Amino acid sequence: MKEKLLERFLRYVAIDTQSDDKSDNSPSTEKQWKLAKLLVKELKEMGLDNAMVDDYAYVYASIPANTALNLPSIGFISHMDTSPDMPGANVKARVIEEYDGKDIVLNEEKNIILKTADFPEIEHYKDHTLICTDGTTLLGADDKAGIAEIMTAIEYLLEHPEIEHGPIKIAFTPDEEIGRGTDYFDVERFGADFAYTMDGSGPGELEFENFNAASADIIIQGNNIHPGYAKGKMLNTIRVANEYDALIPIKERPEYTEKYEGFYHLIEQNASVEKCTMRYIIRDHDKNKFELRKNIMEEKAAELNEKYGEGTVSLELKDQYSNMREVIEQHYHIIDLAARAMVQSDIKPIMKPIRGGTDGARLSFMGLPCPNIFAGGHNFHGKFEYVSLDVMQKATEVIVNIVKFAEEKI
Repeated sequence: MKEKLLERFLRYVAIDTQSDDKSDNSPSTEKQWKLAKLLVKELKEMGLDNAMVDDYAYVYASIPANTALNLPSIGFISHMDTSPDMPGANVKARVIEEYDGKDIVLNEEKNIILKTADFPEIEHYKDHTLICTDGTTLLGADDKAGIAEIMTAIEYLLEHPEIEHGPIKIAFTPDEEIGRGTDYFDVERFGADFAYTMDGSGPGELEFENFNAASADIIIQGNNIHPGYAKGKMLNTIRVANEYDALIPIKERPEYTEKYEGFYHLIEQNASVEKCTMRYIIRDHDKNKFELRKNIMEEKAAELNEKYGEGTVSLELKDQYSNMREVIEQHYHIIDLAARAMVQSDIKPIMKPIRGGTDGARLSFMGLPCPNIFAGGHNFHGKFEYVSLDVMQKATEVIVNIVKFAEEKI
């Protein structure tokens, strides 16, 4: 199993599938089609003649039930795209067998070093087989590790028909990294009772809570006058923008928060004296606190309009996604099932909130309860990304165990 995982993973990361948040197309980049078509080909070679890719590059396949028992239909999902935050082409993956627990020189020429002092969790992987980059690109373990794990588990199940199971559904999605991974996901076609995304990090991660999320777009309209004659006339939007940001609680920014703490995050600002645009994202696990954060944004805009004149600050709030916990709690047996599958593979389940979003959140509210399971990677979206092949093997075992242990009630 380990050799097949490695071979698949290296083949997948060699394909550039970087998504593009500036594109209006679906998928956002044509290059994602290459991996989609390859996966369909490989699934068909395994014997899944129903494998297909739709008009938006979503890959679907399924294994029919092999028992008369009333077992649930379980889905497994990973995304094909890699982040636009770091180059994803010409990935030069490096395999380190029996990692010694020390700093890793990724690129001697450019002096790029993966330091244990900066990333101490890597020391937990001493004696593991690690896969990293040469420091010039991301690796793509997010989420090609998940894809390799699902593909390897599916192959194993097909080779072991003695394992009784209900229908097993597989899907690989585009554009997750730019927040569009479920835009065209066909829940009805997928046909699962529940599913798991294989898109987490270290061993044991089992996530069914994520942020409630909103965006806030602000336009500040000022009045630009020749500075020599500006007294009593000029309204400099740069200063108004700074004033607005100062009204937002400073200790509730991302750099001061952790665990269940929410935040306000100014992610973009373009300003001149005459006009300024600002964009925030608002995050909180607690629904009531989330609504309070949005109210505070509105109140501060109103304060500045009262001070400088109505229409100076305009604010548009848009909800983006919700905490899937409120859905998953109604189907908690799927968490118990995943936890049991991990214990069977000598993995301690670690349940913690996702400090971000996940396709599973949107899918859960689309009628497909979908928590997230570890896939083995670390330092996503950057040059220091790496993955443990040993943990990937455990994740593959967990998929198989979920199928083995699935019952209507746990």
